[in-house]
Amino acid sequence: MRKAHHPATEELSLTTVMAALSDPLRVGVLRVLADGRERGWGELRAPVAKSTLSHHLRVLRDAGITRTRQEGTRCFVTLRRADLEQRFPGLLEAVLAAAATDSVGDQVTAAATGHD
Repeated sequence: MRKAHHPATEELSLTTVMAALSDPLRVGVLRVLADGRERGWGELRAPVAKSTLSHHLRVLRDAGITRTRQEGTRCFVTLRRADLEQRFPGLLEAVLAAAATDSVGDQVTAAATGHD
């Protein structure tokens, strides 16, 4: 498997980030990852096929919103909060607040891992 491309902070594009966040499921993934924890892809629960979830995760990664790390056959994803805040101050918090108010992305959750 080839190494995933993660755009550098200065390469993040507002229109690309906003386009990636135009889908409620991707906003839901963002909300799950907003707690700062790295999540295995298998921990994410969404009402779509695994291949569809994989597509949404790739869109988020390619936009620079998340970082993906592979460990053997497992993939882990984290939110690039600091990079997004540096490039677009206040954007992430505004999106998260609006999404919570409007219940956007509520269909995405994380499985309990027993690490808490």
